[in-house]
Amino acid sequence: MRSCLRSGALLLAALLLGPGSASALNVRVLVASGPQLSVRVPSAPAPATGVTGALTGGTGALPAPALPTSAWTVGVTGTGGAAQLTLNGQPTGSATLYLPPGADRTVEIAGRTYRGGVQLRAEQGGVQGVNVVDIEDYLRAVVPAEMPASWPAAALQAQAVIARTYVSARINPAAPYDTCATESCQVYPGLSAEKPATDAAVTATRTQVVAFGSRAASTYFSSDSGGFTASSAEVWGRDVPYLTARPDPFSAGSPRARWQVTVPLAKVQAVAAQYGGKTGPLTSVTVTRLSESGRPAEILLVGAAGALKLSGANAGGFIRSLGASGTRVTLAGLNPLVISGSGAGHGVGLSQYGALGLARAGYDHLHVLGFYYPGTVLGTLSAQAAPTRPGIPDPAPALALGPALPQPASLAPLLARAGTGSE
Repeated sequence: MRSCLRSGALLLAALLLGPGSASALNVRVLVASGPQLSVRVPSAPAPATGVTGALTGGTGALPAPALPTSAWTVGVTGTGGAAQLTLNGQPTGSATLYLPPGADRTVEIAGRTYRGGVQLRAEQGGVQGVNVVDIEDYLRAVVPAEMPASWPAAALQAQAVIARTYVSARINPAAPYDTCATESCQVYPGLSAEKPATDAAVTATRTQVVAFGSRAASTYFSSDSGGFTASSAEVWGRDVPYLTARPDPFSAGSPRARWQVTVPLAKVQAVAAQYGGKTGPLTSVTVTRLSESGRPAEILLVGAAGALKLSGANAGGFIRSLGASGTRVTLAGLNPLVISGSGAGHGVGLSQYGALGLARAGYDHLHVLGFYYPGTVLGTLSAQAAPTRPGIPDPAPALALGPALPQPASLAPLLARAGTGSE
């Protein structure tokens, strides 16, 4: 029995500790977590050399037998510092297991197939599945998940650059993973999402990022600015020099260019209570001050027992909590409260429908980026020295600065007209 267990441990080590080919820059994406995870591993892993760990018992090379693709159920046994992963119920002696990314390697984690490798971690009585993937391969799944692949190349390329910028700024070797796979980070569905058009956009912009002050910029984006981008200060209370309020005539014509929502008074009352309102039955809800972008900067709620004033980020949060898709709105009535608006999302940074408009007008992706992130420059990423031990995260990327991102020269008259309300 002992020899069988030892053979099983060596086999699992060969599957899950083999080195992959060097990557320009890897990203670690938390793609699944739970009491147990299913993992399907490649059929012919490379030999594991120079690996120290409980599974190998030393630093020698392990055999790499040609095996059919196998499915493993990964669980946890033990608690706290004694926690260790199990594979098909067999203890591994380790709280982490790692299959490095390699050329053309894929791995299935919790039923989804991803490029690259996987790191498995015992965490708070459960298992975390972290996809370790080259940043360019990561983007091949992110870009079509965030923007329709049928859109013009310039818009797709702009999306690729801001997605690369976003995730590169979050690479942190000291953290257990760099980013997640949901809308809380960037949507990352894996291999099934890839499309030829977005693959081409990723390739055409390889290593490009938006930079400001020698660092990757905060490339926030939303679906539709509603004709005027919002500043980071008005939405989140943080003043970022290149995330400013400005007219955006190119966002016109989106499916959410004009919309209306009616909200029952009972819901308005409930949301007001969530924001600390002790107004009693509401008698009026009015916008008392607008931001530079035309979004409510202050909302006054008056009731039989008092009043509540919401300002800044709370004003926008109140509008979104009522079910509005964006915050560039006007309010009318009370029972129901009628919200009339334009645009979708927070409005900060790039407007995806604006990028579509700019691309259709003939501008390239650099002009799209220059318009939505004024004052920034084009940067390029490069990898630092690669780690020498499997399972050790790649260092944060190096960033080289290039030229300033261009502003579309013909926009001045359009912006002037938009600023006068004739958008």
